[in-house]
Amino acid sequence: MAISQAIITVIDRLYLPQLSRIVPRQTFRYAVCGGVNMVFDMVLYFLFYNFLYAKRNLVLGPVVVSPEIAAFLTAFPITFLTGLWLARNVSFRNSPLRTVTQGGRYFMVVVLNIAIKYSGLKLLVEVLGVYPSVANALLTVVTVLVSYLLQKNFSFRGHIAE
Repeated sequence: MAISQAIITVIDRLYLPQLSRIVPRQTFRYAVCGGVNMVFDMVLYFLFYNFLYAKRNLVLGPVVVSPEIAAFLTAFPITFLTGLWLARNVSFRNSPLRTVTQGGRYFMVVVLNIAIKYSGLKLLVEVLGVYPSVANALLTVVTVLVSYLLQKNFSFRGHIAE
């Protein structure tokens, strides 16, 4: 059994009959994969920030990178690839698009979500005075919805729902 099929089997066991009335199976798979990848990102970020960079600036010749940005830049490519793999092989595995096309489109959606999160935090926190944790939570909901709709209808367009 392939790894992707094993993951699908585990996720589908969590998909209770009651859920089928409100959440399609594919959406559930996407939510589980995205949630797992988000937790993976948080764990990597924590480890990189606290242990790899030890809360110290990263000096790259004339460029100095803060530890929080260095941790983000180190974790991002890893979770980008795991997220793409999960979306391609678990959530939208029947997409007829080529892998290169899916990857490029997936990257564009990720960059859009980073822009939404960054500009949204600036607006909500600095301009409107919303508490940062509340703003972050609201923007997470927005980016998850935007991401799902764009991944389904753009990055992996033409997939056959299961």
